[in-house]
Amino acid sequence: MAEIKENGPRIKIKIGQDWASVVIGFVLIFFVLVTGYSVNTPSFGDKAGWTGVHVFSGMFNSGFGISVISTLMMFGLLSAIGLLLGGESLKKYATGFLSVFLLALLAQFLSSYSGFKNLGLETVLFSLVLGLLIGNLFRLPDWIRAGAQTELFVKIGLVLLGATILFRDILTAGTFGLVQAVVVVTAVWYFSYWVSRKMKIDDEYSTMMASAVSICGVSAAIATAGAIDGDKKKLSFIISLVLIVAIPMMIAMPVIAKWIGLSDAVTGAWLGGTIDTTGAVVAAGTISGETGLKYATIVKFSQNVLLGLAAFVISVFWTYKHGSKAEKGKHVPVRIIWERFPKFVLGFMLASLLFSFLLSPETAQASGKLIKSYSGFWFNLAFVSIGLETRFSDFRKINSKKPFYSFLIAQTFNIIFTLGISWLLFHVLSKA
Repeated sequence: MAEIKENGPRIKIKIGQDWASVVIGFVLIFFVLVTGYSVNTPSFGDKAGWTGVHVFSGMFNSGFGISVISTLMMFGLLSAIGLLLGGESLKKYATGFLSVFLLALLAQFLSSYSGFKNLGLETVLFSLVLGLLIGNLFRLPDWIRAGAQTELFVKIGLVLLGATILFRDILTAGTFGLVQAVVVVTAVWYFSYWVSRKMKIDDEYSTMMASAVSICGVSAAIATAGAIDGDKKKLSFIISLVLIVAIPMMIAMPVIAKWIGLSDAVTGAWLGGTIDTTGAVVAAGTISGETGLKYATIVKFSQNVLLGLAAFVISVFWTYKHGSKAEKGKHVPVRIIWERFPKFVLGFMLASLLFSFLLSPETAQASGKLIKSYSGFWFNLAFVSIGLETRFSDFRKINSKKPFYSFLIAQTFNIIFTLGISWLLFHVLSKA
């Protein structure tokens, strides 16, 4: 609920960071839908990426400069409003945000190199690495830290992400794609969580890791961390694992599929159900052929659509399991669940419903591409911030070997289990 406080002649409106992220997210959405005006985030090269120094010539034309300045002003202004609505101070924020913005831009430039694109390396990885390097090689002044607003950036990005995950995409997958998504996500999530707890890994690590392995990698880990207010250092570790492990999977799995004689449909379903990043899924699907790419994309879409529902279930689960000491052993009223429920998840689901059912497919597709670029840039800002706030020395306090082993065990189970489900659905039952 909005809270208005008077302080002399001034009135401060404080609605909390979660609601602030929803407000900012929908301001951006309605800005795109109502005005039709687009502020394009800066891009480097074409879809295939850049390969040589000629890319720098394009960085000095007026179009690129306008894109950079417009993006800086829009994201800077909206994040400042989000901080004010969340009750935070803007002291030293302008210079700090500018630093984070420039690092995110550099990360986007590096990830646009064609060689990295062919490997399926995503921008968030470069954002994280740049932040980690600077955060660990230098002692950061307070004015830079003031711009590293990880949670706000992540939550706004997740609200916008809902506009790109459409319920109608399930229909293109057909019954088998939906069945595989539900079965695989449920089984792999539970197995991953069970293994982690058996290895005495804490609940935060276990929950975030289970979501990352079973649903859709980076986005699922981010959404789950927000839903349970997870430790950013643990999230950073899990995201790194997801992105690193996806590379050998992307290369090896199409080769293995061909070697054991899987059909293109089964291969695609297997790739889409196991590889955790969308970029790596597309790259692996391309290696397996046109049909393989089609089924990989369809199955990946089906799992992505479950993200909102999964975040909601995890939020309720976390509230019941981790209530205050006074609440342990007692029934947790619905009011408490609502108070603790992350409101940005609600924003995510509302955005998905809006773009799935209230807009025409043409409008949803056209505006969704732009909103997806906005969501991605918020995530880039967030992972630069995570890197800046993370010190490698802090990992000595975290037992990182067990989470690493748990992740590999869960991913191995995911690969084997999903192969069996894919073969059963897209080979056996599809021919019955």
